[in-house]
Amino acid sequence: MLRLLLDSARNLAPILLVVTLFQLVVIRQPVPNLGDLLVGAILVIIGLTFFVRGLEMGLFPLGESMAQAFAAKGSLFWLLLFAFALGFGTTVAEPALIAVAGKAAEVAAEGSVIAEDTASRARYALGLRLTVALSVGFAIVVGVVRILKGWPIQYLIIGGYAGIVIMTVFAPPEIVGIAYDSGGVTTGTVTVPLVTALGVGLASSIKGRNPFTDGFGLIAFASLTPMIFVMAYGMFI
Repeated sequence: MLRLLLDSARNLAPILLVVTLFQLVVIRQPVPNLGDLLVGAILVIIGLTFFVRGLEMGLFPLGESMAQAFAAKGSLFWLLLFAFALGFGTTVAEPALIAVAGKAAEVAAEGSVIAEDTASRARYALGLRLTVALSVGFAIVVGVVRILKGWPIQYLIIGGYAGIVIMTVFAPPEIVGIAYDSGGVTTGTVTVPLVTALGVGLASSIKGRNPFTDGFGLIAFASLTPMIFVMAYGMFI
């Protein structure tokens, strides 16, 4: 734990250094609420330490063991169903997506895109979250099939981003920015550990697959497909 605490402090140090440097050298004012800043930094260091330790103890082993169990069971249907449910469930619970969907609904109401009442905003935010969650579930399924088949990841990624560029031309301007941001907020503290562990554990369990070259890449699909799905949501819904 002491090693993790020191690692967290070292990782946070550049951020504190930049803020302090600009505050004192560029803005040339004392750091406001210095006491609160120091206490907050200490709490962040402690939080990061427990978060990383929790990943090492719980989420990574859980994802890897379940992937290996499904691979040993030899049932493609259950493996793909688990992959979809994992992607869908972790994305729905992603705090960053909840925040972005809520803000998007608020701005859409102010811009008269939807009715300016609580029910309309709630429906818009929920529809956006479910669309992104479905896209991530689909992405994890595609990533798992890629690992099973050994398909080169670069062709799938290039094809996906080519589709995004084409859809950007036809999608309503109001949805494009939200779609692009949706691709980023899906890969957060809940989704990344479990999805990464799933890919590595699955690649470790299949003969002829290298966990280093085949186990990673699922997060790239999870960032790509929400852009496509959300723009389609804007075009058709």
